[in-house]
Amino acid sequence: MTDSERQTRSAYLWTQLLNTPIWVLFNLLQFIIYKDLHATPLQITLVVTLKPLVSLLSIYWGATVDKRPDRLVSNVVWARILCLIPFFFFPLVDNIWFFIASFGFYMMLARGTVPAWMEILNLNIPRDSHAKLFATGAFISHCGNCLFPFAIGWLLDSYFQSWRWLFPLTALVSLCSILLQLRISIALKKSVPPVESETPFFQPLIAPWSRAWQLIRQRPDFAKFQWGFMLGGAGMMIAHPALPLFFVDILQLSYTEMSLALQTCKGIGFIVTTPLWGRLFNKTNIFHFSSLPILWTCIFSVCILMAQFHIVWLFIAYFCYGITQSGSELSWNLSGAIFASNEGSAAFSNVNVLTVGIRGCVIPPLGGILCLAIGAPFVIVTGGVLCLLCNRYLAYQNLQALRTCDEQYSG
Repeated sequence: MTDSERQTRSAYLWTQLLNTPIWVLFNLLQFIIYKDLHATPLQITLVVTLKPLVSLLSIYWGATVDKRPDRLVSNVVWARILCLIPFFFFPLVDNIWFFIASFGFYMMLARGTVPAWMEILNLNIPRDSHAKLFATGAFISHCGNCLFPFAIGWLLDSYFQSWRWLFPLTALVSLCSILLQLRISIALKKSVPPVESETPFFQPLIAPWSRAWQLIRQRPDFAKFQWGFMLGGAGMMIAHPALPLFFVDILQLSYTEMSLALQTCKGIGFIVTTPLWGRLFNKTNIFHFSSLPILWTCIFSVCILMAQFHIVWLFIAYFCYGITQSGSELSWNLSGAIFASNEGSAAFSNVNVLTVGIRGCVIPPLGGILCLAIGAPFVIVTGGVLCLLCNRYLAYQNLQALRTCDEQYSG
C-alpha cells in the first residue's frame, strides 16, 4: 500500500467518524427549534424543504473540480470549514432564521463535496478496493449514529438549551478531520489541463437541466422509473413537516426518545438490512427491487400512528424507516449504472439529483400546508398512501418490462 493510498484511506474513514456527532445533532435541529424556540409550522416546513432543495445548488460547488485534480483537496477542506462556521455562533444568536439558513448552508456544502471525494478515491485507491472502503465508511458512520444519540439525548434533556454549546463543540470535533484531509497527496494521472476559454454566463447554469430533459425524452424506461421514484419520494417527504408537530404536541417526546428513534433505531435497521438489499439487488429487475423498500415506508406510517398508544411503536417505526432508507439509497445510487448499461452513467445520476431538488420544491411545502389545514396524523397517512401507490406502480412497470422481454425473446 502506497503512502498516498494510506493517507486517503485514513482521511476518509476518520472524516466519517468525526462528522458523526455533528450529523446526529444536525438531524435533530428541526425538532430543537420547534420544541425550544417555538418555530412555526411554516418554518419547520422550510427546514424540511431545504434538505433536498439545496441539491440544485450543490452541483455548482462540485462542478469546480471537473477536470481539475489540483482543486480536489481544497474543495473538500474549504467546504468543511465554511459549512461549520455558522454553528460556532449558535450560543450567541436567537434568530430562528439564522438556524434555518445554517441548516441549508451545511447541507449544500456537504453534498457539494461528493464529486471531489469520489474523484480523490478514484485517483488514490485501487478500483477493486472502492466497495470495501465505502462499506467500512458506512459501517463506521451508522455505528456512530446508533451510539451517540444516547449521550446527546441525555444532555439535551438534562441541561436547558444545551444544544447551543453542543453544536460548536461537535463542529470543532468535525473540523479536526481537515488535518488529515490536508495530508492527502493526489496521485495525478495526467497534467492539469489549461484554463478553458470563457463561456456565456447562463450556459453552465442551464446545461444540467437541458441534458436531463433530453435524456428523459430519449429513454422512456428511465422516465417511468423517475415517475415511480417521484411518487415514492413524495410519500416520504410529505410527512416530514408533520413529524416535529406530531412528536412534540401529540407524543410529547423527550430529546432522548427522539434521538433513540431517529438515529439509533433507524441506524440499526439500516445496518442490519444493507447486506440483504445488496444481495437482492443483483438478482432482480430495478423496477421490482425499487418497489420493495418503499413498502416499508407504509409500515412506518402505520407504526408512527400506533405510537400514540405505546412508545415502543415509535422505535419499531424508525427501524422500518432504516430498512426503507437502506434499500432506497441503493436503488437511487445504482439506478444510473443500471439504465446506462454500456453508456456513461453520470447523466442518469444527475437526473436523480435534479429530481430530488424539484421534489423538494413542491412536496414539503404541500405537507406543511396540509398539516396546518387538517392536522399532522392525516398528513402521515397521506404519505403512507402515496408510498403504497408507488409500490403498485413500480410493480406494474416490472410486469410490463418482463412482458416486453418475453415478447422479444419469443420473437
